[in-house]
Amino acid sequence: MPKIPGSQSVSPELANILSTVDHKMPIKKNTFLFQQGETVSEIYIILSGRVQIGKISPDGRELTLRICTKHDIVGELALDDEEIKYILNAKVMEDGEVGVIKKQTLDEKLLTDSKLAMEFLKIMNLNYRRDQTKFRDLVLHGKKGALYSTLIRLSNSYGEKKQDGILLNINLTNQELANFCGTSRESVNRLLNELKRNEIIGMEKGKITIYDLDYLKDEINCENCPIVLCTID
Repeated sequence: MPKIPGSQSVSPELANILSTVDHKMPIKKNTFLFQQGETVSEIYIILSGRVQIGKISPDGRELTLRICTKHDIVGELALDDEEIKYILNAKVMEDGEVGVIKKQTLDEKLLTDSKLAMEFLKIMNLNYRRDQTKFRDLVLHGKKGALYSTLIRLSNSYGEKKQDGILLNINLTNQELANFCGTSRESVNRLLNELKRNEIIGMEKGKITIYDLDYLKDEINCENCPIVLCTID
């Protein structure tokens, strides 16, 4: 069932609309569903695989905002008669398949039902708020804070409680972590090694275990936002 990122609260009525795709399309790793600046004409429901949502700065730096997986809605969720452009990129991380819904098809269905249109607007607002909290962390806390924030968000999305801490059950390279922080791989390597020396985290077989989550939260003055706003997926 299609879902709001970080939530399972989409109504059956909206889920039915979003499940009525125009067609299905395979996706291949390292290709793009869409790129910033392109005209919005479709939204996508991920049926399998993973897609990262982010931006590329004018100087070529990549900033990843979130990872979308099965049942997630991907695209510019806007009801607007005017031509709009994508402001983010959707890069495929893992081969899979998406369902494609034409924007016109969705507009026609939602504009006839104000209740469903309002629910859809809530999805748009949630995506906006989640991205804003990520930008806030980057601006207020710099490289270190961006990494700590990313680790906290990963723990909310992929964390598994173990006897010695929280295992982040997702394989991410240091470069992919750096993209979440808007910084270089070298900077992330240095910060991770510092956390490891201080026994805040452990690293084994490409996965991170967080031993002291409170330390990370205290360092960025964590406001304990609702989980729905503090995730990577």
